Amino acid sequence: MALLDWIASEGGLRVVGEGVLLRPPRPADYAEWRDLRAASRTFLQPWEPTWPADDLTRVAFRRRLSAYARDREAGVAFSFFVFQESDGALSGGITLSNIRRGVAQMGTVGYWCGQSFARRGLTLAAARALNGFAFDTLGLHRLEAACLPHNDASRRLLAKAGFQEEGFAKAYLKINGVWRDHVLFGQVSPRGGGDRSADAVSV
Repeated sequence: MALLDWIASEGGLRVVGEGVLLRPPRPADYAEWRDLRAASRTFLQPWEPTWPADDLTRVAFRRRLSAYARDREAGVAFSFFVFQESDGALSGGITLSNIRRGVAQMGTVGYWCGQSFARRGLTLAAARALNGFAFDTLGLHRLEAACLPHNDASRRLLAKAGFQEEGFAKAYLKINGVWRDHVLFGQVSPRGGGDRSADAVSV
C-alpha cells in the first residue's frame, strides 16, 4: 500500500511504493529527465503523442513544471517522477489526471518508463503506489487507464496493478501523430471511497 509522506524539510509530496519513490518533478531534475527521455526516444515514441520540436529543452521542461503545479493546485491532476529507491535514479513518470469530483470521483492513470529501466517492475510498483494515493489519500472511487491493443506489456502491467479490461474505443487518442484505437481499463476502490473533498490534499 502506498504511504503519503510529508517531508517537512523539503515541503513536498511523496508517495512511497515497493522499491520506488514518487514525487512531483523539480527544476533540478531537468538534466536527468532530458537524458533519460533522449536515450529512450525510439522506445517511447510509438506509445506517446508526437513530441514537440523543443520537447527536451529546459524552457519546455519549465513549462511542464508550471502546468503540473497549476493542475496540482486545482486538484485536477498529480504528476510524479518515479525514482528507484535503491539508488535514487529517475526511471520514468506516472500521472493521475483528469480528476473529476461530484458524482464521478474518478481519475485517469498514465505512465512512461525509460528504456534502461523497463521490465524491472518499477512502473508496476509505481502504479500500485498511485492506486493507494488515489483511493486512500484523495478518496477517489474509480481509476481508468487505456493502452494500444498491441501493447502487451502495458496490458499485463495494468492487470497486475488491479485494472480490469472494460472495453474498446475507436480512434481514442492521437498517438505518434495518428488517432489510434485503445483498450480501456478500470478499477474501483476496494475500500469504498468517493466521499473525500477535493481539498483533501494540500501541496
